[in-house]
Amino acid sequence: MCDASEVGDASILHVDLDAFYASVEERRDPTLRGLPFVVGGGVVLSPSYAARRFGVRSGMGIRRARELCPRLVVVSGEFSEYAPASEAVFEICRRFTPLVEEVSIDEAYLDVSGATHLFGTSDIIARDLKALVLEETQLVVSIGVARTKALAKVASQVAKPDGIVLVDPARESEFLNPLPVG
Repeated sequence: MCDASEVGDASILHVDLDAFYASVEERRDPTLRGLPFVVGGGVVLSPSYAARRFGVRSGMGIRRARELCPRLVVVSGEFSEYAPASEAVFEICRRFTPLVEEVSIDEAYLDVSGATHLFGTSDIIARDLKALVLEETQLVVSIGVARTKALAKVASQVAKPDGIVLVDPARESEFLNPLPVG
């Protein structure tokens, strides 16, 4: 990780919405905030962070999730809400650069190398983007900033939840070495 003066050519951002489906449901129904809940039916699509503290994970069967968290709330989800929420976030991303690669409903890569003269360094862009997403959508993103897409993706995972991690191009090995392989 590095400070703003060291980001150099780290101009790829990986923007990842935190607990996307659960976060959209919390936005829709604020009474869910802080509760251990999942979006799903027979299988957990997305656990809230409160449910994750009990060991509940995406892809897990609901029965197993209830064993881990007896007070678990199961929300079937309002699937018509997810695509518009995702598109609102990606539209905010496009305000900073047209070079947005949407890779799933809840994550995208941005190349901001051509935008720094307008918006500041990549870390400033990441900070401003994160703030705008929260302000306009009430959703939280984690952002990784690095020289490559692969490193930016790893950095966004390290940033979770609700953070920004910048990988200094001169210290990529130093950043990666302590991380687990799997």
